[in-house]
Amino acid sequence: MIQKIFTLIFIGIMMNACTNKGPFVLSPHYKEGKFSNAEANINMSFGRMVDTMKAYYRDTTKAKVPQKGEIPVVKLTRNDIITMKDNSMVRLGHSTLLFKLDNRLLLTDPVFGKRVSPVNFMGPKRFHPNPISIEELPFIDIVIISHNHYDHLDAYSIQKLKDKVGHIYTTLGVSEKLIEFGIDASKITELDWWQGICDKSITITATPAQHFSGRGLLDRNKSLWASWVISSSKSRLFFGADGGYFSGFKEIGKKFGPFDMTFLEAGAYSKLWKEVHMMPDETIQAHLDLKGKKLFAIHNGTFELAMHAWREPFERIEAEAQKKGVNITHPKMGEVIEILNPHQTKRWWAKSKKD
Repeated sequence: MIQKIFTLIFIGIMMNACTNKGPFVLSPHYKEGKFSNAEANINMSFGRMVDTMKAYYRDTTKAKVPQKGEIPVVKLTRNDIITMKDNSMVRLGHSTLLFKLDNRLLLTDPVFGKRVSPVNFMGPKRFHPNPISIEELPFIDIVIISHNHYDHLDAYSIQKLKDKVGHIYTTLGVSEKLIEFGIDASKITELDWWQGICDKSITITATPAQHFSGRGLLDRNKSLWASWVISSSKSRLFFGADGGYFSGFKEIGKKFGPFDMTFLEAGAYSKLWKEVHMMPDETIQAHLDLKGKKLFAIHNGTFELAMHAWREPFERIEAEAQKKGVNITHPKMGEVIEILNPHQTKRWWAKSKKD
């Protein structure tokens, strides 16, 4: 009961925050002290916020949290990461992905903490252990932070990583928080939508997303959110991070597609907030809009962030992919796959016959 009450308070803070003026007047997405989406912003009136909190409080969905051992994890060592094949990747959890591209390591939205919450004793708790600890990780050349939410920008992880990271690419307004967490300003580059930068042979471009940002009562939408195009000499990837379905996927697909692999959210969804989190059928459509060759569904299987069973996103996204003939991969946490030629993965989340 205490956990549920805390979650309700947390939802209220995240969905009904204030804004102040900021320095990003040159960005076309920044007006009257806050950033906004190109199409739909979530209209979180007091009435809608109350309805959302009521729905969460009354929710009786079973198995929202897995039993111990239900999520298999492949344990990794430092040497496993160092010897990964070039043009391969591994999911460490939620939206935390580690890539080896042109023999350099790139990490997205590093979240290694036990909870995604303003406090370390309450809030959504990690379902499974990390495949590898931050201490065991080798030097990471590039880190991408998609936006300022607890489940994508984790203070604990940034503080632990700060001395073993080459450069961090993020969105407008996030550097202030990164500096607060101990990152040297010289290691941070902020990008607006459609801005790209070359880091040796790897090109990183911030592209539009339909979402929001903020960690508390005073910073709602004071920093920008984005999806990301990552291009190396051998592959082109799309990291969607977080967001609702919108026409921007088609525009990104036209400008940068086709993509060898898309990493799109399929989890933490609800019709109550579908403007900012895609439903499974929308994830499939986004992949098609992007002209993706292979889909890797993320943003699931690590934290309880919505009113669905933990297995549901995997079942629904696979069913939708089969309907549309989409090639989808489901590696275990910690299971390394090649980007251009991934091996056949198993339905590891499925219940056994004895269940």
